[in-house]
Amino acid sequence: MKEFLEFVKSNNLSLEDEKLSEKLDSLLPSMKDEFNFPITKDIVDDINKADSSILDKPVIYFTGNSLGLQPKEVEKQLVNSYLADWRKYAVEGHVQGSHPFLHIDEEIQESLAKIVGAKKNEVCPMNSLSTNIHVLMANFYKPTSDRHKIIIEYGAFPSDLYVTESQIKNHGFEPETSLIKIKPRDGEYTLNTQDIVDTIKQHGNSVAVVLLSGIQYFTGQFFDMKTITQAGHEVGAVVGWDLAHAAGNVVMQLHDWQVDFASWCSYKYLNSGPGAIAGVFVHSKHTESYDSKTDKRLRGWFGNCLANRFQKEKEFYAEEGALGFRMSNPSVADCTALRASLSVFEKAGGVSKLSAKSKVLTGYLEYLLTHKLKTTDIDIITPKDTNQRGTQLSLYIKGIKAAELKKNLLNNGVICDVRDPDVIRVAPVPLYNTFTDCFMFINILNKEM
Repeated sequence: MKEFLEFVKSNNLSLEDEKLSEKLDSLLPSMKDEFNFPITKDIVDDINKADSSILDKPVIYFTGNSLGLQPKEVEKQLVNSYLADWRKYAVEGHVQGSHPFLHIDEEIQESLAKIVGAKKNEVCPMNSLSTNIHVLMANFYKPTSDRHKIIIEYGAFPSDLYVTESQIKNHGFEPETSLIKIKPRDGEYTLNTQDIVDTIKQHGNSVAVVLLSGIQYFTGQFFDMKTITQAGHEVGAVVGWDLAHAAGNVVMQLHDWQVDFASWCSYKYLNSGPGAIAGVFVHSKHTESYDSKTDKRLRGWFGNCLANRFQKEKEFYAEEGALGFRMSNPSVADCTALRASLSVFEKAGGVSKLSAKSKVLTGYLEYLLTHKLKTTDIDIITPKDTNQRGTQLSLYIKGIKAAELKKNLLNNGVICDVRDPDVIRVAPVPLYNTFTDCFMFINILNKEM
């Protein structure tokens, strides 16, 4: 909570001021007016147990790590751009209108590049996260009898586990011998960076791919991507990242860190809607040249260069950069929603500015949990080091089942999510959450615990 305490001191605020949260909100305002919030009466678990005074009020929404809120700009652009152009131009909308369908994904590349720290041609919106990891692994996982192992974290989200298991099996190997899972030390929840590096060195020349989460979904730990990527490269491995919980949450420099590939979804911190189009990153060093005889990527018609894309019996020649990994034409509705959401990021000043605010906002929540919470039945399992986390704090709950606590919170107008049996995840998102949200949340916790 270092950044929070420093911010309080530098602005001559008092930790004991009853109006501290309001003053913090005036100094670091949110953009909550840009978003649609659920109303409490629509989400309560039991309306008979709910506080009647808050039923018509917006909820306190701490679940942007699972599904981001809907930006008002999304509905506006879907109606006025996507639906209007489809209605007006039909098939000619591919080349006419304010946002021609044929190039709808290319419009977003520059904004996406800013989100993950990449060059414009290194990123592309396409497919869904698990599909993209399969597509990328098909190109980058090239096992041999000597180098066939994949390293992931123990307890990785099922998408990464299933993708790596099936990739290994499809190449004639077995997960029991080819899949290495790095576990936390006994009694700990998070992984030690040195343990990850040591595991990579231990398996050395047998490692084909290192595939980790940028931010671990359960604990909220932000891995040292630069150090781990370098360690993987030192043993000759390819290093990829699942950035589902990192994109739009923390500052990254994928190009400068020499990351080989990455993918992310856009429905969490990028606020583009349930199941919305995902994104990929492929470092430019892998796409500087193209040889159809040696290239092993999975080929799709929309990854073909535009000159050949609509021609019969034309040889596949990959589009430049990440665009060459596309399978098919992207959903125009999804790209419109993503473009609208990214415009809100731009309006807020970008990821760097939001991340700086996040360290103060989540630091304030951490301070409240450690100094103002009356119960000792809650422990924070997310790293205290703000450079090892994003917005999310994962809370280990004792004395009550996490699922039961979630119901009680819903009846008090608070939405967070549960990882059974004993963890709730709380993510104050700097775009739309406030310091007052955190203050009210602690008061509700004190009542319910």
